[in-house]
Amino acid sequence: MISFSSVQPTSTTQAPTTTTTTTSIFPHHNLSFSSTPHHQHSHRRLRHTLRIRAIDAAQPYDYEAHLNNRFAQSTKLKIAILGFGNFGQFLAKTFIRQGHTVFAHSRSNYHSIAQSLGAAFFTDPHDLCEQHPDVILFCTSIISTEPVLKSLPLQRLRRNTLFVDVLSVKEFPKNIFLQVLPDHFDILCTHPMFGPESGKHGWQNLPFVFDKVRIKNEESRISRVENFLDIFTKEGCRMVEMTCSEHDKYAAGSQFITHTMGRILEKLGLDSTPINTKGYETLLDLVENTASDSFDLYYGLFLYNTNAMEELERLDLAFEALKKELFGLLHDAVRKQLFEKSEEGGGMRRRSMLKLPKNGSTHLLPPGAPQSENVNNN
Repeated sequence: MISFSSVQPTSTTQAPTTTTTTTSIFPHHNLSFSSTPHHQHSHRRLRHTLRIRAIDAAQPYDYEAHLNNRFAQSTKLKIAILGFGNFGQFLAKTFIRQGHTVFAHSRSNYHSIAQSLGAAFFTDPHDLCEQHPDVILFCTSIISTEPVLKSLPLQRLRRNTLFVDVLSVKEFPKNIFLQVLPDHFDILCTHPMFGPESGKHGWQNLPFVFDKVRIKNEESRISRVENFLDIFTKEGCRMVEMTCSEHDKYAAGSQFITHTMGRILEKLGLDSTPINTKGYETLLDLVENTASDSFDLYYGLFLYNTNAMEELERLDLAFEALKKELFGLLHDAVRKQLFEKSEEGGGMRRRSMLKLPKNGSTHLLPPGAPQSENVNNN
């Protein structure tokens, strides 16, 4: 119970008069107020002075806030990003905005950029691993994944650390992780099907593919994976769970073909014109989106996806079939024109030959009539 008292000073010969009232200000607490009645003085009106005498009621609000804070902190992760280029920085912004702690490491020095984003940058992977991150996130190029993984001081990490990749191919990092990482590490293979350009206005409804390759059956490990995936769920991504082999099959027919067509159009040197159509604008956007990625990415899509060669051959066959279809129609059109002229010319010659007498005869035979075998034996 909280007690308040107020004493109204009076003259020296009169003792202060005190009254006590109980007012229910808060529905769950009894508050007692003590005060003196108002007295009007000639000079001024004295105000009540309230003093807190005691607090002996339970305070559930502080406890609930403490629990909420503990729960919020339990869902936050320490994420170490290996490969802090454009895509690594792109993901780090969202991680930090959601309250996660981000450590970064890259072969290039991104210390100032990391500091501006609110991340800690480590030039030495040993120092980064000693921070004991919950998640090791691979944002490296595809071709550098294996050497970077093998260069990590795994002995400095906690034995239950979660390894995650965001590469554009999935079977390759999955096999590398399974070969190199000891069994006590968890593995989650993911692929955000967007990048700094396509995701610059938000991730709403953009697909995020994941495969829980190896997650130990412990509550803390399962919740950690869910907390990581929840980062993308909160941003509105369309979460798609599928195997790594399924991903590579679909990606070869979509992502690899998209990048291939973008690279081909880039070789053509397309320029904007004063009369661009919507379709042409789409092609220019495709060139811009694909050309902004490194060639190492495109090369990795080809080299480390076993379905890419088949798709490239199918693309080549489709182009040849299209050329044959065009040239076939062209051949038919030219042939028709040539034969029509030839037939017209042949008809004139036949008509002129009909005017000539046959076998010395001065009479012309009608067309189609049997020729006479009259022969002059003289």
